[in-house]
Amino acid sequence: MIEKDNEEIENLSFEAALLKLEAIVDDLERGDVSLADSIATFEHGSALKKHCEKALRNAEMKVEEIVQKSDGSVTTKRLIFDDS
Repeated sequence: MIEKDNEEIENLSFEAALLKLEAIVDDLERGDVSLADSIATFEHGSALKKHCEKALRNAEMKVEEIVQKSDGSVTTKRLIFDDS
């Protein structure tokens, strides 16, 4: 079951995973879920969070900055993100 859930999460777009994660947070904040369901829901939310973080890291690696050289030509360079 967990393997199937992880496979389904991996196939989600960032946006779909984020929507599911937001729904989970709302459910847990309401507090109307049993303890057992809360634990399972939290675990599913953790997997969705990891998926979203991975998607964001991948997107960051693809972002490039367009730079105009002194001779007027244009080139690109990878942006370096500071995690601090």
